[in-house]
Amino acid sequence: MDIWWDIIQKKSKARRKKGSKRAKKKTRRKGKSTGKKDACYYKVRSRYKKWPSAYASGALVRCRKVGAANWGNKTKKK
Repeated sequence: MDIWWDIIQKKSKARRKKGSKRAKKKTRRKGKSTGKKDACYYKVRSRYKKWPSAYASGALVRCRKVGAANWGNKTKKK
């Protein structure tokens, strides 16, 4: 009985080690973001209470289009 218990424990340890390697590989796929946020993300996030929402996502896209320095500045008409 003790022999079988040892075998089962060894297999479960090996599976746990394999699982952790697989999890690391899944997070580092090509083309995926590393999790770093840009300036537009923080600017838009501070302006919208509900996150994520369609309005906030659209604002984030518009901000990234014009740049964080220019987003939110209105031009004055004469």
